[in-house]
Amino acid sequence: MALRFTVQGDDEQETAAGLRLLLTLGLRELMPPRELTGARWMARAVPDTKAPAGDGRGSVVG
Repeated sequence: MALRFTVQGDDEQETAAGLRLLLTLGLRELMPPRELTGARWMARAVPDTKAPAGDGRGSVVG
């Protein structure tokens, strides 16, 4: 499961400000502010880490 953090705002400036807050927490930008529909903006960020090796299920001990 991938973690994504989303910021929604009424305009580009408000959404960009929220995205900057996420970036100060060590996240990296995944999607810059985009207008989805009138007065609905969204931006996304993800943790700045590499995915674990393997299939993501963890180790199995027999």
